[in-house]
Amino acid sequence: MTDLKECNVLLTGASRGLGRALFEQLAEAGARVVGIARREAPLQDVASQLRARGLDAHALGGDVGDPDAIYPIAGAAQALIGPIDILIHNASTLGPTPLGPLLDTPCEELARVLAVNLLGPFRLTKAIVGGMLVRGRGIVVSVTSDAAVTAYPGWGAYGVSKAALDHLSRSWASELAGTGVIAVSVDPGEMDTEMHRAALPEADPNGLARPAQVAASLLERLREVRAEDSGQRFSLAAAGPR
Repeated sequence: MTDLKECNVLLTGASRGLGRALFEQLAEAGARVVGIARREAPLQDVASQLRARGLDAHALGGDVGDPDAIYPIAGAAQALIGPIDILIHNASTLGPTPLGPLLDTPCEELARVLAVNLLGPFRLTKAIVGGMLVRGRGIVVSVTSDAAVTAYPGWGAYGVSKAALDHLSRSWASELAGTGVIAVSVDPGEMDTEMHRAALPEADPNGLARPAQVAASLLERLREVRAEDSGQRFSLAAAGPR
């Protein structure tokens, strides 16, 4: 069991949707949280609101798809709250919208999706996990998607990135077995978010989960995660791309 109170958490993609809900609920649970997002202004607004309530929340602008930003992000986050106990890779990009077939996807756009959704988590884990290994504990959570296991037309670039992210998480788990560091991936299911609206603008939001509900489920799963769960992929909702 993981007690989130006073855990040091680094969360990417924290300015909107599931990331914002996680940012708020982690702070409310008593964690010390640093949220990262490309859009710094709305992120700072969330952090300011949380701090006004006496909660330990901090905001850092940064693009995990930029390799030069990773070590500054890791260093600044740890300067604010101390060694990271839980790292949550939530930042994602769909690529060009409206979604189109792979045949029409520019190579540069696929490269950008992979930079944010795969290489960013890889680099940030490398920057953080060493400290976890020294302390003999830590959790790395990768937010994935059903598009990682089912090939939906138009979701090719995103699906490829998330499939690779799932396997990256399993690979970390295999290599870190017995160290006290746990790596898992979590599929949140379809949610009523800005990203989902960009991907599927005609979808009925009434049939989608609310980010706050999904965040609560994810944190409950996080509290229950055990060493033997490392390498697992957890689904929080019914099938369908995020």
